[in-house]
Amino acid sequence: MAGDTPAGRPAHPTLRQAVPVWGRIAALSFGGPAGQIAVMHRILVEERRWLGDDRFLHALNFCMLLPGPEAMQLATYVGWLMHGVRGALVAGGLFVLPGALSILALSIVYALWGGVGIVAGLFFGLKAAVLAIVVQAVVRIGRRALKTPALRAIAAASFLAIAALGVPFPVIVAAAALVGWLGQRARVPGLTGTDGGHGPAGSHVPDAGTVLGTAPPPATAGALRAGGVALALWLAPVAALWLAMPDSVFSHIALFFSQLAVVTFGGAYAVLAYVAQEAVTRFGWLAPGEMLDGLGLAETTPGPLIMVVQFVGFLAAFREAGGIGAGIAGAALTTWVTFAPCFAWIFLGAPFIERLRRNRALAAALSAVTAAVVGVILNLAVWFGWHFVVPGGVLDAWAAALSALALALVFGLRWGVVPVMGCCALTGLALRLAGWG
Repeated sequence: MAGDTPAGRPAHPTLRQAVPVWGRIAALSFGGPAGQIAVMHRILVEERRWLGDDRFLHALNFCMLLPGPEAMQLATYVGWLMHGVRGALVAGGLFVLPGALSILALSIVYALWGGVGIVAGLFFGLKAAVLAIVVQAVVRIGRRALKTPALRAIAAASFLAIAALGVPFPVIVAAAALVGWLGQRARVPGLTGTDGGHGPAGSHVPDAGTVLGTAPPPATAGALRAGGVALALWLAPVAALWLAMPDSVFSHIALFFSQLAVVTFGGAYAVLAYVAQEAVTRFGWLAPGEMLDGLGLAETTPGPLIMVVQFVGFLAAFREAGGIGAGIAGAALTTWVTFAPCFAWIFLGAPFIERLRRNRALAAALSAVTAAVVGVILNLAVWFGWHFVVPGGVLDAWAAALSALALALVFGLRWGVVPVMGCCALTGLALRLAGWG
């Protein structure tokens, strides 16, 4: 192979040579974390041989322990392995940037022309597609995570807690983690911390024949310093806004989404239940149906699905502070306080990855949290479905029919996310133009 070292391993690329690779990954990062992780595995492990399967899964398991989008954090971690702190910033930043710019542009269109017939028709169809995709997420995650009766019981309790009792998402996460940790310590069947495994299937690529080989990770000191800087850059604007304008929408955005950054275990679908619970009912920043619109935008753009929070931050500032400029500021602030902590978690935790990975009690806690997330996402599907199909307590027959079509495409024909979104959006547009939707 051209460019291989004498030992048979590929030559180590420079940071400048790595930038186009990370840009390609960012441009292809559609379809949620599963698809994004698969793209990274294909490019980084199979094509480029920067690292082997064992090291890739090692990093992925570590990222699964962290709050925040695991695919973005996986890119950040591999960037750190390859080129230290600068590599992490490039990989993580490029993973977020295309989606952030896309969502910002679409948020502006939505705020200015979302009520126009053509645009409203497209979003009517997207709501049905998103509802089907969320149901699919419940099924997929449930099959992977609910392997034992104990984990299924945790999922059921989680659903009842948030749906019937209105228990906040952070409390559910904390309670599930505690149950998992105590269950492993007490050797409760099904909570041993030995089940599971996340990663794409395929032929095994050994670490020894890759760029990184089996070499140790970069120095701990540099990562810890970078982690401290990331924490300061995250928290300083939050503190400044809280002190200068404690009652403004911007301080509320900074505090709320900073809190979200600490408890976002389980991915975007789980977090959306908490965002809906707070942004819709507590703050009144947007209506229930608009959460579906925001997720629809995030599903059709590259980058982490959690980018939907930028849409929420934009609308909150646009409506409460007034104007596109305020909306852009709200979107930028939301993005900053959502993703700056992700870099901090990687820099502060990566040097201790071995210790974290081998802790069975911690693994059991994560399994319990994942089980609880299934219940939370199920509640999200029910919440979305009710507000879309039965708005105001009255059945919308066209919404029900379009939702049935979306479910048939997802589960019957097994269409991918983009074709389902496109088909439903065009159907919604046709209904609206015909005066039916």
